[in-house]
Amino acid sequence: MNDAPPSSCCASGGANACVFSKALLSRAASCELATRGMHGEMEGFECTSPVARMNCVTLAALLRERSRFALRLPAANRPLLHQQAMRLQCGGLAALRDSVGAADRDVHRLVGRLHERHASFVELPWEPLVAAIAAWTPRRRAGR
Repeated sequence: MNDAPPSSCCASGGANACVFSKALLSRAASCELATRGMHGEMEGFECTSPVARMNCVTLAALLRERSRFALRLPAANRPLLHQQAMRLQCGGLAALRDSVGAADRDVHRLVGRLHERHASFVELPWEPLVAAIAAWTPRRRAGR
């Protein structure tokens, strides 16, 4: 049986895989602790700090749990579709950045700011965050 926490993305990497890999790959976010690597044939990121990774895992799980109804996400033990994972990661990080007034796209620093302002991730203002996540749309591709 797998004891790893549930992933918030549609495909998971190794044990140190970054929880917000899709946001990093799409350049909607960055992280000073992430290193780019390959997981089989798939490009992804790994976290260099186990403590920071657990913070991100906790945050991603709460984002998924609190947004489940609004985004019509499957149960926690079911994988997400790519678009659902993108909305959850990119939209979630954008909403969190807006809530703390951070212009920086670094996930690690964002998590640190959230810890400074709130004793727990559970105490975040979830109603406006979920509304912002649901309203998030991917950026449009340039026409050819």
